[in-house]
Amino acid sequence: MPERLIPGDPAPDFTLKNAEGQDVSLNAFRGRSTVVYFYLAASTPGCTKEACDFRDSLAFLRTAGYEVLGISPDPVAKLARFAAAEGLSFPLLSDEDHAVAEAYGAWGEKKNYGRSYEGLIRSTVVIDPEGKITVAQYNVRATGHVAKLRRDLKLDG
Repeated sequence: MPERLIPGDPAPDFTLKNAEGQDVSLNAFRGRSTVVYFYLAASTPGCTKEACDFRDSLAFLRTAGYEVLGISPDPVAKLARFAAAEGLSFPLLSDEDHAVAEAYGAWGEKKNYGRSYEGLIRSTVVIDPEGKITVAQYNVRATGHVAKLRRDLKLDG
């Protein structure tokens, strides 16, 4: 099982294709706090709910100094359809070989109905402007996750 990141760890750098097929590097976000969330699959009920929650909180998060990046194993074309259908205005990145998810500890053994398999673990990490992990959350719930993250970051009240 891949090692999970903890606060203080350096964030593994990456370059992935976005929904438009352009390269996006984590390094380009240096100097800003960045929320990187890993989701299972575009256009599924839970992942759509989570993405729309990030979309609806995006202005607030950006005002508070945070950028948002969503990463899934979906191909670029599927990300483009998802972004268009849901009006998502933050980068969705394609990690088809799940190398980035593995580097972040967001890929590993899962169990469903007594069956074990390898897959994406719904996870969120927050990276500070210097590239260090400040928050690492694994096995998060899609519904209510953004509100919880805002509370954990002490952005509400």
